[in-house]
Parts: sequence; structure tokens; C-alpha cells
Amino acid sequence: MGDKLQKLIAAYEELEKRMVDPAVVSDPKEYARVAKEHANQAELVAKAREYLTALDDIEVAKEMLHEETDPDEKAMLQEDLAANEAKLPDLEAEIKIMLIPGDPNDEKDTIVEIRAGVGGDEAAIFAGDLYDMYHRFATAHRWKIEVLSSSPSEAGGFKTIEFKVTGEKVYSVMKYESGVHRVQRIPKTESQGRIHTSTATVAVLPEADEIDIQIAEEDLRIDTYCASGPGGQGVNTTYSAVRITHLPTNTVVQSQDQRSQIQNREVCMQMLRARLYEMELERQQAEQGAERLAQIGHGNRSEKIRTYNQPQDRVTDHRIGFNGTYNGVLMGDTLQGVIDALAAADRAQQLAEAV
Repeated sequence: MGDKLQKLIAAYEELEKRMVDPAVVSDPKEYARVAKEHANQAELVAKAREYLTALDDIEVAKEMLHEETDPDEKAMLQEDLAANEAKLPDLEAEIKIMLIPGDPNDEKDTIVEIRAGVGGDEAAIFAGDLYDMYHRFATAHRWKIEVLSSSPSEAGGFKTIEFKVTGEKVYSVMKYESGVHRVQRIPKTESQGRIHTSTATVAVLPEADEIDIQIAEEDLRIDTYCASGPGGQGVNTTYSAVRITHLPTNTVVQSQDQRSQIQNREVCMQMLRARLYEMELERQQAEQGAERLAQIGHGNRSEKIRTYNQPQDRVTDHRIGFNGTYNGVLMGDTLQGVIDALAAADRAQQLAEAV
């Protein structure tokens, strides 16, 4: 491990030199890229230096012990030697985790789609509850939420809602939320007190830049229509709503919530790039086998990942058997605890594979 860490430190020091190179400083994009890479490596390099220093101190203490004759000095050297040897295993374990390649999408903003599933009106209400949960969660993290498209339900909640979440390392946190969410509770409209089971699907897509996904204009069919509200109420009489179909994949996106046709078209293109990027990621994972995803789930919309049981005041994440309280999670207060447990399981799985 020592040689690998020496190379890592050398590469980090090379980044430091590049950050003061006039050619890099004069190029804002390149400087931002180098500075970001430098910042991302800082904690790992600090641990690497601490590990290598401990190794050097151990060698020095052993040499001095071999030559030292004074009992008191020998005792002090033995204490130093034992202390450095004791901290090596923990440092090594931390470094191994840090050396696991990060998800290249972790730094990206996300587009989240929530869609009511089985359960009629109650499913739409539950989809609305999930949106409120993520909104509160995002607010606590000082992230920004922007609704891109929505289809409200007359009973409350949403048939579908898509929104963009912008902030620091959003995808690294939100990616664990993809899948089928199931709720078991007594609906407000239930007169006999029977428990109903409803579902909603959540898809978390890393936002794709134009350089990530190239879309040819001839591959698109763009339709415009008048925006409408719940129950078919007319919102306006201009053709501001936009529907875009990507012909090669038959992927359809639409937006009517923005004020102009130009804004709705841009929102559609954001959603389309994200969905095509998701398809490409799924294709790559299928080629690689994606064994580690068995631990945290594939994030597919067909996979049941979590059950919210109101009568038992329990939320169970089925991927790792983690239990939380119904109100705590659904209010967004303890959702971070569930995500932390999923992230820890993910890291443990990756570390086991690396070993």
C-alpha cells in the first residue's frame, strides 16, 4: 500500500503545481476542474500522509530501540511504537474505503420523478406525501427544488410530478430513493377503518449535460398544445405546453408548468437528456454485471424498496432491513438515517469486492 500512497501524493502535488500554472489559471473551466479534483483528493491525501508518517515513525522507533540502553528512554520508545502500530489498522481501513472509485454522477444535480401507482386516489395522495417529504429534506440540506412538470390529482397529491433538485452532491444522496415505495394506512376517505395498500414509483436521474448526451434534432418530434389544469380546466389559450418524442427510443417527455413555450421546451430537453442518460447507465451496468447493486437495489421502478406502515408506526427499507418510524421518515426528519445506512451498506459491499 505504501507505494500506491506515494504515487497518490505525488499526483496530488502535481495538481497543486497545475493550480498555479498560468495556462490553467487563465482557463476558467480547466482551473475549476483541477481545483475540484484537488479538493476531492485532499482528505485521502491527508490520511495517506498520516499513514506513511506512522510507518516511518515505527521504523525509526525500532532502530532506536535496538540501540537505546537507557530503560526510561526505551519505555518511551516502546509506548510510541505501540501507539503507531495500534492506529495503522484503522488508518488502512479508512484509506481503503476512500480509494473505492466514486460514482462519477455523485456531484450532479438530479431530476426526480414521482408517479402514483396502485391504489387510485390514495396512491396520488401518497405521491404528494413523498414529494412533500423530499421538499422538506431538500430544504434541510439547503438544496433548491424546481418543479418541472406536474399532473395534480383532484383528490389531492399528484398523478405524476417531476422536479429538479440542485445543490451540493445531490445525486450522491438521492440516488438511493429510486424504486417502488409502498404505503399501508387508513385513507381519510375510508369510512370503515380498513387499511389500504398503495404504491408510488420514484425515479432519480442524474442531470445530463449536453456534452453527456448528444441529441440530433432530426430524432425529435416536437408537439405544442394548450396547457390545462386538474379536471381539464383551461389554463391558457396559447400553445405553450410542449411534448417532445425521441423517435429512436420512443421516449416521451412533456411540460406545461412553465410560463412560455421556450421555457417548457428547455425543461423537456433537460428531462429527455436525463432519461436517455439513465438508459445508457443501465446498459453499462448490465454489461458489467452490477453485482454490488444486489446490496442496495437496482433503483428500477419495478423494485419495491420501502414500506411505510402507519398503523405500526414503522418504515422498513427492504434492501437492508432498516427500520425507522413512519412520521419521522415521511416528514423528512429521519430520512437521512435511512440513506446513511444504505450508503454504508453500499461502501461495505464495494470494499468486500475490492478485497
